[in-house]
Amino acid sequence: MELTGDFTAIEIESREDRLHVRLNRPEVRNAIDATMIEELHRVCAHLEAEPKILILSGTEVNGKGVFASGADIAQLRERRRDDALRGINSRLFDRLGSLPMPVIAALDGYALGGGAELAWAADFRIGTPQTKVGQPETGLGIVAAAGAMWRLKELAGEPLAKELLFAGRMLDADEALDAGLITEIHEPQDLLDAAHRLADRIAKQDPLAVRIAKGVFHAPREAHPYVDELAQAVLFESPAKFDRMQSFLDRRKERTQ
Repeated sequence: MELTGDFTAIEIESREDRLHVRLNRPEVRNAIDATMIEELHRVCAHLEAEPKILILSGTEVNGKGVFASGADIAQLRERRRDDALRGINSRLFDRLGSLPMPVIAALDGYALGGGAELAWAADFRIGTPQTKVGQPETGLGIVAAAGAMWRLKELAGEPLAKELLFAGRMLDADEALDAGLITEIHEPQDLLDAAHRLADRIAKQDPLAVRIAKGVFHAPREAHPYVDELAQAVLFESPAKFDRMQSFLDRRKERTQ
């Protein structure tokens, strides 16, 4: 089933095994506003019902790429206590991070503030030489409250996370690569092809095994090893397990003949 309806803050390209969502508010450098949040929730609802790999990318502004420059400051300026307690961005990013199939963030240019937190929620992040990531929230009198406070510590370690969160440090592409915050660097014109190649590798795996692996990976430590054993028990009864293992054995037999 296709994802239908009008979208103004994002553009969508659908394939059989993946969805490519392009953030598309170039006039404000892809600042994340309420409309973009609502539209991304609709994407999540679709992917929860029909699991596919998700690729997130930005757009081009004056000939340069930008993933997302952060939350829309004009809207953020007007938010109050009750808005913060609603978790407007954090609940969306948690939902994105919990999608059944992996999420790939293709970062060109700036991924700052809420834009960076959107990227941290993805399972994979790849970038370009122009990629810059950072959390400038404390300079605006707020904190990074949409996941960076805990995701960054897990992804990059406590010392670097504190520099980003408390001191407003911004990382260029090489620094982000060294920190493991991105795993590949490609030229801007090659970035989406690289994202699709990664999606191709994921798509070659058994979809049920990938879905279960993602869920088990994010389970709390105290759930292991029991959750791993339960996952394996489910997969040991999967028809795909028998078919794929038999194909492996058949190929090995052909090579030895």
